[in-house]
Amino acid sequence: MSAVLSEKSADVAAAPVQAQSIAMVLLGTGVVGGAFLKMLNTPAAAHLRLVGAANSRRQQTEPEALARRGLREELRQSGQPRDDAALLAALDASDAAHKVVIDASASAELCQRHPQWLAAGYHVVTANKALSGGSLAGWRALESALNSGARYGGSATVGAGLPVISSLKRLKRCGDALLTLEGVFSGSLSWLFNQYDGSQPFSALLQRARELGFTEPDPRSDLSGDDVARKLLTLARHAGFHLAEDEVVVESLVPEALRELSTADFLNRAQALDAPMAALLAEARERGGVLRYLARLNQRGHARVGLVTVPGDHPAARLSGTDNQFALTTTRYHDTPLVIQGPGAGPEVTAQALLGDVLELAGV
Repeated sequence: MSAVLSEKSADVAAAPVQAQSIAMVLLGTGVVGGAFLKMLNTPAAAHLRLVGAANSRRQQTEPEALARRGLREELRQSGQPRDDAALLAALDASDAAHKVVIDASASAELCQRHPQWLAAGYHVVTANKALSGGSLAGWRALESALNSGARYGGSATVGAGLPVISSLKRLKRCGDALLTLEGVFSGSLSWLFNQYDGSQPFSALLQRARELGFTEPDPRSDLSGDDVARKLLTLARHAGFHLAEDEVVVESLVPEALRELSTADFLNRAQALDAPMAALLAEARERGGVLRYLARLNQRGHARVGLVTVPGDHPAARLSGTDNQFALTTTRYHDTPLVIQGPGAGPEVTAQALLGDVLELAGV
């Protein structure tokens, strides 16, 4: 749940929702967008109306085509050329009480239009973290656009919908203040370091993670730490820390010599990761700990993401699979932090976060 979506009151939650009171256009029909389309065929989405869907090149606004279960596959081969103005016109032509633009893409360019859509009165629900975790100017434009009264749902941008942003919002509204934030914010890096025990080279484990779909096609997108930094910026800003991108110290796990290669060349030379990682693992074991890629923010606004050794009794040492973990220490959760943990990756849970934010607009 985004920190700018209103909490439901008991009266609103109990109010009946008229059939198809929410009209939506879906931008991005990739893995997450495809999972979202499947959820539209469930009873939970009975009162939602899809009036447009688009991938990066084609779109569809015809009701019969939008209702077909093979919409995502059809858009790969046919449909009108992508035209965002036509998609918004389809929203405008609907008689729905709520008009929502859903950005399920990863486009840094597209998310720059979120403030424009909000200012025009469209609600925006997104899994795209490039705005909230990007430039400080973009974040401020987003905050300003919310004065229009439109709502912004971004729970899918961090933790695949785990209730992190909503928890920060609630704590802040109750007068609590975030003192420190620490955790594992990447499902792919969580899996890698939960599995890495030295029994196989790190590069072999990385290749396995790629085959399982845990990493991006180019694993350097994960190993660079940039994605974790964007998530940390998003959470810090929701907590009231207006940090710029260059205020986050980011430790990349990609050696300098491998950063400018093509994806294929990087994968062919990934064995260069093995010796440095083996040395770090040995050092961690000597200290009685394990390796984890952590994000950290303190109350002075100092932010860092990088690989560290944590002791065996550290909460992050007990993670499994692709779990994310967020430990929030506040003025009231001081002696024992509030820990939010669960699957932090996967198309279904991310799509569910999008659906939840859309339903929230109608008080469902």
